[in-house]
Amino acid sequence: MFASNALIGLREGLEAALVVVILVAFLVKTGRQWALRWVWLGVGTAVLLSVVLGAVLTYGTSRLSFEAQQVIGGLASILAVVFVTGMVFWMRSAARTISGELKGRLDRALDLGPVAVALVGFLGVGREGLETAIFFYATTQAAGRGNVQPLLGWALGLAGAMLLGWLIYKGAVRINLTKFFRWTGILLVVVAAGILAYGLHDLQEAGLVPGLNTIAFAVSAVIAHDGWLGNLLRGIFNYTPRPTVVQAVAWTLYVAVILTLFLRPQRATTPQPQPTAEATPHSSQPAAAS
Repeated sequence: MFASNALIGLREGLEAALVVVILVAFLVKTGRQWALRWVWLGVGTAVLLSVVLGAVLTYGTSRLSFEAQQVIGGLASILAVVFVTGMVFWMRSAARTISGELKGRLDRALDLGPVAVALVGFLGVGREGLETAIFFYATTQAAGRGNVQPLLGWALGLAGAMLLGWLIYKGAVRINLTKFFRWTGILLVVVAAGILAYGLHDLQEAGLVPGLNTIAFAVSAVIAHDGWLGNLLRGIFNYTPRPTVVQAVAWTLYVAVILTLFLRPQRATTPQPQPTAEATPHSSQPAAAS
């Protein structure tokens, strides 16, 4: 679970970091530093609420019955898959336009006052924060109680995202966001398929989905569940050596359909420069998001 959580943390964290970079750089360049504290207030509030939601989901359900925990865990996993699916498709099309959209919203908010400015920061980061909280709960449930690998993976991924955001703002690195979001999107689709299969298994154990004892195949003799390869596959893709038919069919259909849609060529638009992520302390336009 370490690698998959680090990937999701990096992806979600970088999206949030880019939002902050764009907003802060725009205010600095236009000489409206007075609004920075309101942007940070909105961002901080979104982060705090995300942490609270993640803690409530992770620790607040520990006293529930086994069946209730399985239902909540299964539904949370499916919701996480919905989020990650929407995220990869949204960023595929929005990487070129996110900068202009955010700066337009902030420019209008500056005319309305501090509360509107804080709201732009809150909404810009809040969506990623909500998704992160749901992902964290779903992946910690999949890893099992007492396993700290998901937490360490999330911490590494988010730390890497914050570092990249700072380097982008300082102009120290350039990232081709179109390629970055494409390749991480492919990996996330496979990760999400594993989360979907795990969520369905939870619902099967809770009795909401039939077929718990109908096994599609068993590969324990080939790939030991506790061996190095089994641990690697389980950590990245939520691999299970004895999936049910429901799990196997859901995993296969999800990967086949979503990857096909994700990889199909986008409609031709007016040619634009390839987006690369960069910003300077006094530049409002990280080329990544233009």
